[in-house]
Amino acid sequence: MATTQSAIGRSITRGEGPDKVTGKSIYTADISVPGMLWGRVLRSPYPYARIVSIDTSKALALPGVYAVVTGQDVPETRVGRRMLDMPILAQDVVRFVGEKVAAVAAGSKDICDEALLLIEVEYEELDAVFDAEEAMEPSAPDLHPDMDSYTGLPQPPSGIKNTFAHITWEKGDIEQGFKESDIIFEHSFNAQLMHQAYIEPHACIVDASEGNQVNIWANNKDPYMLRDQVSAAWGVPTENIVLHPTSIGGDFGGKGSFMDVPLCYYLSKYSGRPVKMVMDYIQELMAGNPRHPAVMTIKTGVMKDGTIVARQARAIFDSGAYGAFKPRAYLGGADHLCGVYRMPNARIDSYTVYTNNVPRGHMRSPAKPQVVFAVESHMDMIAAELHMDPYEFRLKNVMREGDASPIGRHWSQIKALDTLEAANKAANVRDARPANTGIGMAMTDLVQGTGQFAAKIGLSDEGKPELHMAFWDTGTGSHTVLRQMVAEELTLNTSDVQIILETTANMPFSAGSGGSRVTLSAGKAVVAAAVDLRQKLVEAASPLLDAPEDQVSLQNGLLMAAGRSVTIAEVLAATGSESLTGEAHQTPEAPDLTSFCTQIAEVHVDPETGEITVKKIISAHDIGAILNPLNHQGQIEGGMIQGLGYALMEELELEDGHISNLSFGDYKIPTSADIPTMETVLIQGDVGPAPYESKGIGESSNIPVAGAIANAVFDAVGVRITDLPVTADKVLSKLQELGNQRK
Repeated sequence: MATTQSAIGRSITRGEGPDKVTGKSIYTADISVPGMLWGRVLRSPYPYARIVSIDTSKALALPGVYAVVTGQDVPETRVGRRMLDMPILAQDVVRFVGEKVAAVAAGSKDICDEALLLIEVEYEELDAVFDAEEAMEPSAPDLHPDMDSYTGLPQPPSGIKNTFAHITWEKGDIEQGFKESDIIFEHSFNAQLMHQAYIEPHACIVDASEGNQVNIWANNKDPYMLRDQVSAAWGVPTENIVLHPTSIGGDFGGKGSFMDVPLCYYLSKYSGRPVKMVMDYIQELMAGNPRHPAVMTIKTGVMKDGTIVARQARAIFDSGAYGAFKPRAYLGGADHLCGVYRMPNARIDSYTVYTNNVPRGHMRSPAKPQVVFAVESHMDMIAAELHMDPYEFRLKNVMREGDASPIGRHWSQIKALDTLEAANKAANVRDARPANTGIGMAMTDLVQGTGQFAAKIGLSDEGKPELHMAFWDTGTGSHTVLRQMVAEELTLNTSDVQIILETTANMPFSAGSGGSRVTLSAGKAVVAAAVDLRQKLVEAASPLLDAPEDQVSLQNGLLMAAGRSVTIAEVLAATGSESLTGEAHQTPEAPDLTSFCTQIAEVHVDPETGEITVKKIISAHDIGAILNPLNHQGQIEGGMIQGLGYALMEELELEDGHISNLSFGDYKIPTSADIPTMETVLIQGDVGPAPYESKGIGESSNIPVAGAIANAVFDAVGVRITDLPVTADKVLSKLQELGNQRK
């Protein structure tokens, strides 16, 4: 057994860091294969229209063009991650501005662009619907008349127009709860359309030019799921499809989609050459897979002392034209519409609805930033009406050990109260503050996801461990943490461990990243593979040391017994590499605990302009063991900054289905000048579900920020913003309304 600790708990810098900052990392857009062509897409200029005719003859005649495809040239197969409702190319109708209508493969990007201009498409415009609530009306156009036939529909259709997912969570008797309440409050909120804003756009290369083998390079975080999706779409067996590893330049939920890969296959087939497709940022912002906007209404019954008795909540999520980009058709985070508070009676209804807008996908902690903004704003609004301090109101109602969640789930190690008290103490909420300066708080919890992962650990000729996985790092530093786990089990330095990224052909299925599951699920597989290798090293070293196996230990990379030792390299030389390989393929059970976070924001508001300056954000988390303090803190602070952008500035601006801010010049994200002081408070939990009793940290810190900032703005100047983002214009307008009322 291992008797030293060498790696876990250390701030190890990322192994891929030097290559990324020096430009050596290879991203999909950097890859070139022999004979490769470029592919480009012609997109619909209309939000909803019938395709009357397409003439591609002039484009096909252009020198340098190898293939032009339309919906008539590809099967009427629908594609998707879980729900298959999206055509590879538009078939008969287009349902959003930016939908793919035709595609070209040519010798250069310039020739592609010239060919696209030569494709003639005649459209017949149809009456579109852009508002999700209007799309649910019986009089709305039926955007997907064949919805009942879609594979992956989460349930039988509800009968509500254009609604493909109606999910309900409930506990107790909601009507009786309202009857027993002294006071009932009801408020509505809106969350905006937001892009993940990764710097690297979607890109892929597909080579289907020879035989039955298909080779794919794509910046996709879930390669096996992508393989299965395109296998079903193309009718090609999975064993004939190979995904090759590439670096991924940011994900935040957006790089799990298939994007251009299904189409690129047909361009390669028709041209007989490998084809590369890279989206530019106009295309990303027009036709990517952004975070869902939402309309949320929360109704809460309380007693006069502030005790919550009942809560009924409804969220309507605008899915856009398709549901294909979601890992599951509905947004599970809607189950947080009752917050982290005790209540005997609750009901949540979530509706995911088709409109003629850009299709939405997933973004970091899907649906939770939207609903937590609504819940935590609602909590402060109730507290104000009850003349209660917002902290005291939460203190009275927050979940404690042994409580069931609002929808009846039972967790162990409920640390919500601990994070609330710790954040409150760190913020010194009773201290006097300058004029027009306020504080606001918000709370959430996050359950770690799980999934299958496979790992294999071999040894180099020098006896150094090599971790083999078909799992691409999305920029979170997960490869470094997994190397630390191998080093820990083999009592080595992390620098001794290399990770070898394999194609999907060389490893069993792995789930990919998402749902804060990597440290738990991939980590368990890696540790199990390392333990397997360690045991094989002990077995192989036993005769070399002339000692029984139970007397052989591994210390600082040496196999030791009875005062003698051999190196791993010496064991390898004596035994051979084939027998010294550790392997594991695991699917951990879902943990029975969740992780809590409380944030407090301090803001200053200029009453003359409405400008909001966030001075400080405190983020208190209940945690397990920290595997890499540097990486752990980076995840927390990165999440806070992303939450800041969501709260104050980031919004894809839609008008009749057209997005108007199609560049980072117009779509604003936080810069270094916007970053406030960030303070982290860590509350040690009891036991974590991931290796070494750790917990995931990747998503929770971005969830409560918007709610905390909106509450702080109210505390500063007395205006309540219920529509994200909280902009200076909105604040100033409310201040002017307030001034007029006082006059």
